[in-house]
Amino acid sequence: MTDYEFSEHARVMLKERNIQQAWVESALQEPDRKQTRQDGTIHYVKAIEEHEGRYLRVVVNPGRKPPRVVTLFFDRKLGRSYETQSGRKERCPLFPAR
Repeated sequence: MTDYEFSEHARVMLKERNIQQAWVESALQEPDRKQTRQDGTIHYVKAIEEHEGRYLRVVVNPGRKPPRVVTLFFDRKLGRSYETQSGRKERCPLFPAR
């Protein structure tokens, strides 16, 4: 695995949000989705089965050496079920069209 450093904020979020280091490593090594944003950050998204399949989002600043984990959180917008107009229940796609 590439070495990453954690910002102070990310370290606090690990504890506050009860996110395991192994989950972060899994998201960084084998993300379900990886997205580069306009601000230059890379968002790694991974479903964490041990946490009811919720999606962990890990935001990394790749411009730092080593790359810096800026923040991490379970993304409430992803993975939720919603009812369509036809009444069917569906899961929210990882990156819905905008």
